[in-house]
Amino acid sequence: MGWGRRSEVYTVGDEEEWNADADFVSWSQKYKFSVGDVLRFTYVKGQHNTYEVTEDTYRSCNVSSGVLAKYESGNDQIKLKQAKKYWFICNVPGHCLGGMRFSIDVNGTSATITPPMESSSPLNSCKSYAPIRWSMGINLMAFGILVRLYF
Repeated sequence: MGWGRRSEVYTVGDEEEWNADADFVSWSQKYKFSVGDVLRFTYVKGQHNTYEVTEDTYRSCNVSSGVLAKYESGNDQIKLKQAKKYWFICNVPGHCLGGMRFSIDVNGTSATITPPMESSSPLNSCKSYAPIRWSMGINLMAFGILVRLYF
């Protein structure tokens, strides 16, 4: 089993969160997103929303078609499940056209858990101390030779 990187949780807009003042194009270009990562959209419920849309809907900001998913909780967490391009907008009137939209490319490198620690069986612990014991033995012999030469 290959061990990949940990999945990341990205707060959309970082400190500015999901609101009309943030530069989402710049924000989305700062990161490399992978399958398994999570986007967290944080905003005041009722003032914004999050729509996952098609490219055409993203470009036009017209949600009469092309809406893939709607989120309106104020703390939307969207797991990136596929390697593909995603498009997100806010559908509150004027917000999408005002800049509350971005797209990201998600690569296929899936995020995984960190590998478990090696077991500390007696066999493994002997292996890890062997070089220490060997070097200690050499040092003791060298010390003994120096003591004999000195006295």
